[in-house]
Amino acid sequence: MIPPIVADTGGLLRALACTADGKPSFPEYEEVLTSASLVIVPALVLAEVDYFLRDKRSAMRKLMAEIFDPETRYDYEPPVPLDMIRALELDARFKDLNLGLVDGTVAAVAERRRVYRVLTTDRRDFGAIRIGPRLTRALELLP
Repeated sequence: MIPPIVADTGGLLRALACTADGKPSFPEYEEVLTSASLVIVPALVLAEVDYFLRDKRSAMRKLMAEIFDPETRYDYEPPVPLDMIRALELDARFKDLNLGLVDGTVAAVAERRRVYRVLTTDRRDFGAIRIGPRLTRALELLP
């Protein structure tokens, strides 16, 4: 088991992607997802994943069932006002990155929950931002 993680859209999509014969397309992402002690899924990430899986409704239904099953290691994280405000602050502070609301919310949730590991494909943005009261804490990007 690895410590808790926050899932970003790209990381979650890669972890769920399968080949035609049902094998993981990106086994390194799938391994992180299945070995994390807790997978925090911010609500805005789930909305973005839903958009990308619009042609794969069965995959989205399966993911939703897993996230909302109390027996799994998923933790659905609804947006709280402070996360939204913090996301906008981080977007303004790191304006050259164009973080946007979803990535900003991932960082804000990581900061608030003190879970600094992020499952992501977005190494440029999440590798550059810093979180915490003094913006000194880097995120650990997985895989």
